[in-house]
Amino acid sequence: MQNYYKSAKLDNVCYEIRGVVLREARRLEEEGHRVLKLNIGNPAAFELDVPEEIQQDVIYNMHLAQGYVESKGLFSARKAVMHYCQQRGIDKVDIDDIFLGNGVSELIVMTMQAMLNTGDEVLIPAPDYPLWTAAVTLSSGKPVHYRCDEQQNWFPDIEDIRKKITRRTRAIVLINPNNPTGAVYSTELLEQVIELARQHNLIILSDEIYDKILYDGTEHVSTASLADDVLFFTYNGLSKNYRAAGYRSGWMIISGAKHRARDLIEGIDMLSNMRLCANVPAQLAIQTALGGYQSINDLVAPGGRLFEQRETAWRMLNDIPGVSCVKPQGALYLFPKLDPKHFPIVNDEKLVLDLLLQEKILLVQGSAFNIDDKQHLRVVFLPREDTLEDAMGRLGNFLAQYQQ
Repeated sequence: MQNYYKSAKLDNVCYEIRGVVLREARRLEEEGHRVLKLNIGNPAAFELDVPEEIQQDVIYNMHLAQGYVESKGLFSARKAVMHYCQQRGIDKVDIDDIFLGNGVSELIVMTMQAMLNTGDEVLIPAPDYPLWTAAVTLSSGKPVHYRCDEQQNWFPDIEDIRKKITRRTRAIVLINPNNPTGAVYSTELLEQVIELARQHNLIILSDEIYDKILYDGTEHVSTASLADDVLFFTYNGLSKNYRAAGYRSGWMIISGAKHRARDLIEGIDMLSNMRLCANVPAQLAIQTALGGYQSINDLVAPGGRLFEQRETAWRMLNDIPGVSCVKPQGALYLFPKLDPKHFPIVNDEKLVLDLLLQEKILLVQGSAFNIDDKQHLRVVFLPREDTLEDAMGRLGNFLAQYQQ
């Protein structure tokens, strides 16, 4: 009998955060082992719950969610996002410039499908959140990775971006605050990227899903607030700031040089119509979330849970001989480096698989984030401090076996 095969479009599409090692973790769980999952930023798994008022508002209004709504999303939710734009300094955003989606992930894929012809290039940071690379590839585009400099707090290398712009380049992706490094970009850096986009007629795609998860008094500047003569797509949602990852509630804001993008926006509108609408119960949460008490501020302040967990994990990682880690200023992750002089690692996927099998701790290898070296790991610091202390201690003991 003839076998059935996946589309060739998927040949180079990778999302290793949920790849081979995770499948092995599931097998271990089925055998009765308890696996500590430090591989994805899933707040609910670590008792970081959606604020009660958001849950109650969704429940109270559930009877309104039985039918389709406008494909771009509920008016009240988009109005709340519009007000948020005003707070963030993103000017001249109208209701119709806002699209709601089943999480930011859907909106990223939708953007790429509308924007790219075969062979069109998109500049993506390395390391990146790998959905960006996968979405470009799936849409017949070519992801081109620009370097982020670990020695400069993981800021993008402007000259490397400049060198990689070609006649096929359509857009520059910024992930700020950054996943996986935790970098939060300065206004000066953002203005340099905007100037490149201005000179080369590029679109800026700014992923700002962690814009409220900031530490040490760090301030986040929305890229689109800095200019109005460049086309910006800004992505955000409830998954991280409001610990509502399972709600799948995100939004996309189109701003700046919209008058030069009428045809592109028409294409996005077409794709939005094709999926009828995003899930409506999750849209009911947006107005309450953006307009209510911002409990995330308590979690990231000194003494707050996320702040203290970051401090503990960062300190303990840097205490491991041969391990160094730039302190994240935002988001939920650490991206430590294993010094190759201490750790002769050839296959970082095997390293995290060995850690899983031996210590039942699940991490993600650095190469899954589209960097060339095999010397990094991504660590999620969502568990409580005592759990993190135990995990970092076990990681240190495990890595000692790899030292030269």
